Amino acid sequence: MKLTLLFLAFATLSHAQVKSQNEPTNATEAAAKKAAEDKAVDEKYQALKATLPADQQAWETVLEQNLGNGFYLPLHKKDKIAGRSNAWDFVQDDPKLPRVLLIGDSISRGYTQDVRKAMAGKANVHRAPENCGPTANGVKKIDIWLGDGKWDVIHFNFGIHDRKTPAADYEQRLETLIARMQKTGAKIIFATTTPVPPDTKDGPEIVAQIAEKNEIALRVMKKHNIAIDDLHAFLAPQLAGIANPQDVHYNAKGYALMGQQVAKSIESQWHSK
Repeated sequence: MKLTLLFLAFATLSHAQVKSQNEPTNATEAAAKKAAEDKAVDEKYQALKATLPADQQAWETVLEQNLGNGFYLPLHKKDKIAGRSNAWDFVQDDPKLPRVLLIGDSISRGYTQDVRKAMAGKANVHRAPENCGPTANGVKKIDIWLGDGKWDVIHFNFGIHDRKTPAADYEQRLETLIARMQKTGAKIIFATTTPVPPDTKDGPEIVAQIAEKNEIALRVMKKHNIAIDDLHAFLAPQLAGIANPQDVHYNAKGYALMGQQVAKSIESQWHSK
């Protein structure tokens, strides 16, 4: 009995020693471990990037400059070295197909791949190289997002990140963005800001803010005769089961539905006068 207890005590101590050797014991060690992991990922990513054709390397450089080191860029690097597809994949254009640009925040990111799937063989579907955030960021970065290429259709949204933007500022920035996008000669589609479930934190306030921004945007788009993809009206009746609980984002089913809807709205512009 004594030998058994002694053995158990030794095993417990050994396990604790191994655990202490493998797990950080404080914030400094945790930060150092993360930095080492990030460095290893970046080294693999840079090695992979160096093997890519020049146009793909150039795209990866744009992503490095715009995705931000805090969240999206580390995710992209991990996807890239693992061979996983994501919304920021390099798009090799088929010159026989129209070129489409998606501009928007994380919700737009969420449906990008579903739009590509729905429009396979119909269009080259690109997206802006970041979470586009609020209109203030759009005014600052729109030239980078548009790049040098010719666009046939631009599908864009600004709303959730602008929910606390003063109404006059939001409207003026939309005017600025529209004027710049119209210079490309592309057909432009504005997507209304998607609804949020009622249990979202500050839900009633956010619902009111989104309604205000959608109202302003619809008025501006009507003024400029810009097509509307009313994602808010499309999703609102079927929100249960597709919206993440207490969140402004959606599950895979929700993004798939949005992808199909966005694809339809884009394709409809090819047949409009």
